[in-house]
Amino acid sequence: MKTKIVLGLGYGDEGKGLTTDFLCQQSQQPLVIRFSGGHQAGHTVVTEEGERHVFSSFGAGSLRGIPTYWSSFCTLSPINYLNEWLALEALGHTPTLFVDALAPVTTPYDVFFNRSTEKKNQHGSCGLGFGATIARQLTPYKLYAQDLRYPVVVEQKLKAIAQFYRNLGQDYFTDDAFLAQLELFQQAAADITDTFTLVYEKSFFSDIKAPYSDLIFEGSQGILLDMDFGFFPNVTHASTTSRNAFSLITRNRLSMPEIFYITRAYQTRHGNGFLSNEQFPLHYAPNPQETNKYNPWQGHQRCSILDLDMINYALACDDNFSGKSKKHLVVTCLDQLEGPIQASKDGIIQHFASSMDLVEHLNISFASVLESWSECGAKMRTHHLSY
Repeated sequence: MKTKIVLGLGYGDEGKGLTTDFLCQQSQQPLVIRFSGGHQAGHTVVTEEGERHVFSSFGAGSLRGIPTYWSSFCTLSPINYLNEWLALEALGHTPTLFVDALAPVTTPYDVFFNRSTEKKNQHGSCGLGFGATIARQLTPYKLYAQDLRYPVVVEQKLKAIAQFYRNLGQDYFTDDAFLAQLELFQQAAADITDTFTLVYEKSFFSDIKAPYSDLIFEGSQGILLDMDFGFFPNVTHASTTSRNAFSLITRNRLSMPEIFYITRAYQTRHGNGFLSNEQFPLHYAPNPQETNKYNPWQGHQRCSILDLDMINYALACDDNFSGKSKKHLVVTCLDQLEGPIQASKDGIIQHFASSMDLVEHLNISFASVLESWSECGAKMRTHHLSY
């Protein structure tokens, strides 16, 4: 059994869905494992036939019938999950999902608290309650995926969670909009329990080794948003490095993984916070179907030319966990550039004829460079390198 990890080197939107889909195509019987973030991540997949979906509550191999393991590192939002399940069903897909019993559950209390504080702090949150859920789960006021099978348990825990947020000075609990979401949450929580298989990590991994040839660990967001290595306070409340993946790999005695590090041919960031090189002109044609469009919580997506120092920093952050893993570089969205790749190194702008030229300025050795000129992973091209 092979293991592979997909990671973004920036602030998200690098092409993790595309790369996961591509790796699924290269495997005989893969399983996708989500190991960070949760329902707030949006991973776009476009098939060769032009079918398109943005995955948030399922792995990015689901259009190809590839099952997903939703680990305890990932949040589960019943409302978002149900909406996406119905959308996939309308496309003719019935996704297979294994949900860890201890996956944290996002409630409307978390979402409304997130949006209330974001109005004041403007940290760049997407307003889906992810960070609030993770913070609450660090307190005694927990809600797990396994609890959704017991309506009485959900009801009692929701009362406790309401009190938790009252203690934080929140007073939106009688608003019509909130009450409508709470009712929708309770109905969705009851509706979704038959659509996934509840599993326990230790027994799940001990049982899966026979049927699957490849375990593809699909990361979320990007290393520059990592809660330990990003630029506080504009970070996510998650480990976006390979830390969580290696935790699962080590304690379940899986094989040493290959890692696929992804960057667009330019930088992007959705939300407030540091983004280098915005002072330089970026000559590119934006994708008209860009997934991360304007929303009231993050604003517009920001773009700038690549920064090789930031890529090296992200690689150095992950090197704390990745060790001697075989590494690959993936460069996406090359078709959007109007000219050669532009990138800064030590503050000096340079031009590169190809993605392979970038590797000479990066501080680790790669086994290959993969390039993509479209959203469709089937059109990726691989260049093999020597260490």
